[in-house]
Amino acid sequence: MSHVLQSIVLLAAVLVVPSAQAGMGLAELPADAVSGPVTVFYPSEGAEGAVARGAFRFDAASEGPPSPGNHRLVVISHGSPSSPWVHVDLARALVGAGFTVALPEHQGDNARSHGDSGPVSWRRRPLEVSRAIDRLAQEPRWSQTLDFDAVGMFGMSAGGHTALTLAGGRWSPSRLLAHCQEHLERDFHTCAGPSWSLDGGLLDGVKKAIVRIVLGTKLADTAWYGHVDPRITAIVAGVPFAADFDPDSLRHPVAALGIVSAGADRWLVPRFHSDAVLAQCGRCVHLLGLPAGGHGALLSPLPPDLSGAVGALVADPPDFRREAEVARLNVAVTEFFLRQLVRTRPGSRG
Repeated sequence: MSHVLQSIVLLAAVLVVPSAQAGMGLAELPADAVSGPVTVFYPSEGAEGAVARGAFRFDAASEGPPSPGNHRLVVISHGSPSSPWVHVDLARALVGAGFTVALPEHQGDNARSHGDSGPVSWRRRPLEVSRAIDRLAQEPRWSQTLDFDAVGMFGMSAGGHTALTLAGGRWSPSRLLAHCQEHLERDFHTCAGPSWSLDGGLLDGVKKAIVRIVLGTKLADTAWYGHVDPRITAIVAGVPFAADFDPDSLRHPVAALGIVSAGADRWLVPRFHSDAVLAQCGRCVHLLGLPAGGHGALLSPLPPDLSGAVGALVADPPDFRREAEVARLNVAVTEFFLRQLVRTRPGSRG
């Protein structure tokens, strides 16, 4: 059976749920005293229509009435700097399986404002996930229909860092500094960001020297950081930023933890990030490996404008078969959450 056909068959099997006739609703909750802005996708019997958000176009029932679905919530933590809209296709697969999906906007580390990208944002992000759960627990549309005792969480890239933190990992800026001092050339974009690259030219030495000086100032903090939420019982970390974690803290995660890796990721080189977590974590599941996938393999739809340095690192490698591989990803993530949150939960109403 071809990979494409296999993905279609698996996806059809996963999406057989009681609310199979429901479409995808969309609600955008503005910031309030409980949380920052939260985008919510959910099962709805409302009529879907064309939705435009910036350069992104998709179909959804905007403010459509919620359907019960399977009564479970999954929170998605976007990457840096990004938006909810690059995860619409994953959200649709999850909604099709009955999940309600919430995407908090991470303060100072999103598509509109990214001055706090890095450790400043990483300290806040797990708390923002918890506050998004709090927000839905107080929203009349979902407070009575969702079971908040078993919540799922998916994060990609910087969102994967958030996911590992919520799984019980502890991290320190000084550990990242030590990593970059030892592996700067082999994991350059992790340490320098996307704007600079090493090309073998005469300026490579200057670039590395500047990066070392800047990091020595930015990453001097030796404190350890962490945050867990007992409501979150199943987590998927996709191409996670992980070089700054204490490996021992992830040996026994506090929630079921699946890892998605991309073999051709040049932004977060797998041997220092996703593969390193898998090597230390005996209870983790290698949920999916995408050997030909780059750093943007988990984004669907991709941002329309992939120009510039960030675009070059997010764009697909030439041999990445996006249509088939994204379908496999959505199946794997959806099936993981169905297995962990619905089928194995006593008294589940799903």
